[in-house]
Amino acid sequence: MENPKIRFKGFTKDWEQRKLGDLVDRVTRKNQDLVSELPLTISAQYGLIDQNEFFDKRVASKDVSGYYLIENGEFAYNKSTSTDAPWGAIKRLDRYENGVLSTLYIVFGIKENNPVDSDFLVSYYSTNLWHKGIHEIAAEGARNHGLLNIAPADFFETRLMIPQDIEEQKKIGKYFIELEALITLHQRKCEQTKNLKKYMLQKMFPQNGAKVPEIRFNGFTHDWEQRKLSDVLDIVTKRNGEKYGKEEVLSVSDEYGCINQIKFQGRSFAGEDISNYKIVDTGDIIYTRSPLKSKPYGIIKVVGDEIGIVSPLYIVNKVKEGNNSQFIYRVFDSPEKTNKYLSPLVRKGAKNTMNISNDEWLSGKIDVAPSYEEQYQIGLYFDHLDNLITLHQRQCDELKKMKKYMLQNMFI
Repeated sequence: MENPKIRFKGFTKDWEQRKLGDLVDRVTRKNQDLVSELPLTISAQYGLIDQNEFFDKRVASKDVSGYYLIENGEFAYNKSTSTDAPWGAIKRLDRYENGVLSTLYIVFGIKENNPVDSDFLVSYYSTNLWHKGIHEIAAEGARNHGLLNIAPADFFETRLMIPQDIEEQKKIGKYFIELEALITLHQRKCEQTKNLKKYMLQKMFPQNGAKVPEIRFNGFTHDWEQRKLSDVLDIVTKRNGEKYGKEEVLSVSDEYGCINQIKFQGRSFAGEDISNYKIVDTGDIIYTRSPLKSKPYGIIKVVGDEIGIVSPLYIVNKVKEGNNSQFIYRVFDSPEKTNKYLSPLVRKGAKNTMNISNDEWLSGKIDVAPSYEEQYQIGLYFDHLDNLITLHQRQCDELKKMKKYMLQNMFI
């Protein structure tokens, strides 16, 4: 008998194949008494979730008395396909006490004698092992506007492999529930830190013509000054010559900042002649002039520890003495700040590359803290927040990789 590659110690009984219909009962109760008026949808990422929250609008009919009433702990199969869910998605209702679902869904609950652990079933339907069974029962012309043509009776005939020992099922189910909770925790911490950063970028810089920011470190009382960017930045004109090779070409990413091109994109996109590329050092400010949807006037980043050369299309600046590079970067460290500074300077008619010269780029004005020490403290604070965001994101990504690996090796 086949068993999974990875098992918890102490469990030796073979796994067995069971028909889904032997483990669960179909739920067809209607919401005729309007027990719930919460319309739900299934998201491959978020599970069963309020339609209003997921779509930012209600998709369900006003009258939901003919919908299925699903209770907390019951499962639903959404036959709609997507890139993330090529054979639909099966999720358990965990967020709410109850809700209503279109009768296009197949709803089911575990039989009263508990022949299968609920958490185990949640984890099993996070794998793609059940896709084969769905593929076999999907009728010809299966995808009608992205909706699989699957009869409920056929759905409950699908089979799955489960441990004979219910305690092994519980241990596996608990493991993945705890792993998912850890992923959610780091995602939440990451989002909270991002929100804090966004808030502090607004509060720690003067707004709407004010002379001082609303939030300031202790000991700093002097008014901030409005200066031309040319007062705090110099244009870097130093060219590469033969100092650096293609292995040191950097790309500028909105998400990752200045990063080695090969590490970021898998290969170098530089031509044969890179002698004209610009040399960049730690603390230099780079303006890409390449528009993004969120930053239609281009990206502005500060060079970190990774140094090298960048395309001559980029504007590269060195921060003048008496100013802090991390602080100057934070002046532009949000789409709103970047767009506000650049929109008056970019000449109209610009498309894929911003139509702005070096001099025009430096001609705008920014609010500057009067002392280097205050600039340093502000730069250090936001650097700390960025490190926290990266830490939580990295831990989240590692846990997701671990979950994916374990889902592939703890089930059959």
